[in-house]
Parts: sequence; structure tokens; C-alpha cells
Amino acid sequence: MPLSIFGFRALWSPYFFLSLVVLTILYFLLTKKWRSKFEGTEPVTTKQTALFISAVVLLYIVKGSPMDLMGHILFSVHMAQMAILLLMIAPLFIMGVPNFIWKKIFSYPKLAAVIHFFTKPVISLMLFTLMFSMNHYPLVLDTIKLSFTLHTLFTLTLFLSALFLWWPIFNTLPGEPQLHGLKKIGYVILSAILLTPACSLIIFADVPVYATYASGEAWLQAMALCVPAGTLSGLSISGPELFTNMPAVYDQQLGGIIMKVMQELLYVFIIGKIFITWYRDEQNNADEITRQDLINRKNLSVHG
Repeated sequence: MPLSIFGFRALWSPYFFLSLVVLTILYFLLTKKWRSKFEGTEPVTTKQTALFISAVVLLYIVKGSPMDLMGHILFSVHMAQMAILLLMIAPLFIMGVPNFIWKKIFSYPKLAAVIHFFTKPVISLMLFTLMFSMNHYPLVLDTIKLSFTLHTLFTLTLFLSALFLWWPIFNTLPGEPQLHGLKKIGYVILSAILLTPACSLIIFADVPVYATYASGEAWLQAMALCVPAGTLSGLSISGPELFTNMPAVYDQQLGGIIMKVMQELLYVFIIGKIFITWYRDEQNNADEITRQDLINRKNLSVHG
């Protein structure tokens, strides 16, 4: 059965699209027209703009395009969404926002204190692992998929935890604690290890564990939250099996594999970039790196 039966609004999320357009316009206003209103600003690079636009485009693909609707039908698509949202969009967003905007955010002491706490490497790793594991615990996932409010809050919190996870790796804000060189590589590897148990439980489960992807009644209740009111009432559908020939347990296992494979590929790419950058810096800026490391140690002790 084609997805077109759900209508244009469910397939393309026009309101979400418009909100991303507004966000993009605001970005260009802040980084171009209103940049002079910030202290210590510098021109935004083409790379930063490209990274931010890439994050916005990917965000629309995973949460506004038909992929989002498919994510409510197939667990494997849902896991691909999570991988892109948490492992690609979050770091792209950090790198795309210029430092003078981050500096403004950190100028609020209470907000800065919260960010400093949750971006400590150990805290950020534990928080992200906990949030990801909880999100994919069957009882939790089935519960939040039946409530628009819970689903929205949980997704936002999970994305926020991803920002905290990637901040020690990708932030370049002067004066902020940063990991360098081999410490970054160790941090990324540890993150991969900590996510392995959750993915393994999904991959090796031999029965469907998510009612909202396997039970017709629960699936219809979940779908009612992502399509316009009244759309389902006029359709003769009973469950996700009308849109796929894949048994629920295989779809579930495929979802775990997709998440783990995408994670490993992205992490290998990130580690490769980190290693190349670290090696070049070690060769060309040995004295400066030592000085910066001492400054970061001091900042970590102050924020700790």
C-alpha cells in the first residue's frame, strides 16, 4: 500500500518545513546582518554556513520528509533516523554555529554552569548512553510513541544529550575545556563501546519486543499521532504489514544493525579526522599544544 494514502501533510510536514526556514533565516540574520551587535565577532566562514545548512537539510529529511512517516512503520527506518539525528546532525550543528553566538550563550552564568556540568566527558558519555538506552527500552519506546508530548520531550532531551556528547570533541570556543589528540580518540571509542549493549540486545532479540511496531492496535494508536486527525478513520488499514513484507522481528534486528553499522562508520571517519589533525598539530605546533593543554587543565579544575 502506498504512503500517499496518508496525505501531503503527513508525508512532508509543511509546518515543520516552515519552522526550519525561519530558523535558517534567523541564522543568516545573526551571522550576517546583526553580527555587529555581538562582541568579538569575526566573519562566518563558508564552511560553517555549509555545515549549518547541512544540519538543517538532514533534520528535515529525518523529521519532516516521508522518512519520518516510515520511521513510525518500520523500526529499521526509525534507527536510521536516530543515527543521523544523534551522530551527524548534532555535531554539524555545533560546528555550524559560530563562536560569537556560543560565547553569547555562555555569557549567562547559570546556563553556562549547566552546560559545563553536562559536557564534562564522563557525564556526557553516561548521559547520552542512558538516554539512548532508555529510549530503546521496549516499555519506554512504546509509551512515548503513544504520547505526542512525551515523544517530543524525549526526542529533544535525547538530541540535547547528543550535543553534550559531541561538545568536547567539536567545540572550538576559546577558554572552554576541550579534549585534544588521543584523548578525543579514546572518548569516541568509549562512546562506541557504551552503546554496544543496547544495540546488541535489539540485534539478538528473537521475538518482536516493540508493540508499536508489531501489534496492529498499538501501531494504529502510534500512527494517529503523526498523521492529521481523521486520516486513519477513513482508511482500511490494520497494521504495518500492509506496507512491508518484512516480519517485525527481522525489521527489529535490521534496525539494531543499521544503528551499529552507521555508528561505526561515522566514528571511524571522525577518529581518522582527529588522528590526522592531531598528527599535523603535533608536528607543527608542539609548544603551543603543551601551553593550551595546561590552560585546559586549569579550566577543567575551575569548572569542576
